[in-house]
Amino acid sequence: MNDMLIFWLILLIVTIAIEALTLGLTSIWFAGGALVAILAALLNLPVIVQIVLFVVVSVVMLIFTRPIAVKYFNKDRIRTNVESMVGKQAIVISEIDNLQGIGQVTVGGQEWSARSADDKLSFQVGEVVRVVAVNGVKLVVKPDVNQ
Repeated sequence: MNDMLIFWLILLIVTIAIEALTLGLTSIWFAGGALVAILAALLNLPVIVQIVLFVVVSVVMLIFTRPIAVKYFNKDRIRTNVESMVGKQAIVISEIDNLQGIGQVTVGGQEWSARSADDKLSFQVGEVVRVVAVNGVKLVVKPDVNQ
């Protein structure tokens, strides 16, 4: 076995191991390039051709398959923690006034500091609002048009 074949085999194993450990589509593209380079080494093609094939196949796989793979891997992703608050209804439990820098809401039984998306609007206790964003540790709210 020649040295380059061993090198490509090791690279293939390492990239697959990294992918298996991370499950984040971090190195699978290079595993494909290494596989093609192994085939080139088995055909006794020059080292420069093996390297070029590795780079080209890796880049092509990255460019053309990553967007598709990311789309399918992330389609059922469940938003967690703060990002899950966006779009939910909230009830004002302490007046929201951006000028005074005060306000609190409850969302799903949890209390959050809040501010209005529009500095001109303030909300009174008991009003129902909609969370439109998160700014630091504060929920940004606007009037709930579904009410």
